[in-house]
Amino acid sequence: MKLKILIFCAALPVLTGFLRAQTRPAANEPASVTARVITQGSGDGYVGADRCRSCHKPEFAEFNKTAHATLKAHKDAVMGCETCHGAGKPHSDAEEAAHGDDAKTLAAGKLIFAFKGNPKANSERCQQCHASSKDQSQFDHSNHAMHGVSCNDCHATHLTSAADNPKKQGVQLAQAKFMSVPSLPEENRWLTSSLLKKNQPELCYQCHGNVRAAFALPTHHRVPEGAMKCTDCHTPHGTSNKVALRQSGWETCTGCHVEKRGPMVFEHSAVKVEGCTACHVPHGSTNKMLLARREERMLCLQCHVDPSAANVPHNRLSFQTRSDCTRCHSAIHGSNFNQYFLN
Repeated sequence: MKLKILIFCAALPVLTGFLRAQTRPAANEPASVTARVITQGSGDGYVGADRCRSCHKPEFAEFNKTAHATLKAHKDAVMGCETCHGAGKPHSDAEEAAHGDDAKTLAAGKLIFAFKGNPKANSERCQQCHASSKDQSQFDHSNHAMHGVSCNDCHATHLTSAADNPKKQGVQLAQAKFMSVPSLPEENRWLTSSLLKKNQPELCYQCHGNVRAAFALPTHHRVPEGAMKCTDCHTPHGTSNKVALRQSGWETCTGCHVEKRGPMVFEHSAVKVEGCTACHVPHGSTNKMLLARREERMLCLQCHVDPSAANVPHNRLSFQTRSDCTRCHSAIHGSNFNQYFLN
């Protein structure tokens, strides 16, 4: 008896650590942001950032707070306004010559690249530098790019609304408020969240209204509460995985649900073929455990449907129509002990 107690006490720390790993999400790794900084052009057409500042003070002030302002192409060249917008002399000269005339001012605005072109042209400006990062190099082949979304639709190199009121608190979702997740001042949020125009998930909800509706359902991942972000699972810059998942298959889910990762001796083939979404709805559901169907047995019978098949052993006793299959097959994600996933 004493020996059993000693063995249990020795195994307790290991068991505690394992259970903790089941419920604690993996640490969020920041996106890989690397850049191949291009040298700003020089010559008669370039006037320097000081001349831009005379008209664009809020943009100049906010730009200088970002990492862009400190990047150097080489020891003597730093990024400035004209690195992204192009040579500014024709534009600035025309603005000064306009003397407040609306028509001339409008014409002067067309003499510089103002990120008001088509999405491809806008993104190409950013991709001049942001093409060396693994997290961004596939953007040209992403769903966002194919649907006409450019970098500046989500990111802002100078968020002028932050300059107007840098201490402004962002609007929080009700769930986040109840969970007491603090909302950073707008300028701090912008500077520490990849220069996004809005906080996640509000930024993503602008286009993905159906996902917003799913997160309002009773059972959902804790994105509205602020415990997770959309980019914990998805990469907006493009990937070869379906629905822009960060990892292939079930690996995205097992980053948090580590106890279901395996490998296991007996594995549920549905997970290996289709992934977790064979049974679960990832964003939100009216069913427990994000199941795709309300009744577990009906979910199982989507695959185990042929009464004479080997994978439906209860065809005579009709057990498949009584209660839930997981009443007996409780190790449904995989087992190291039983091929039928019995506990």
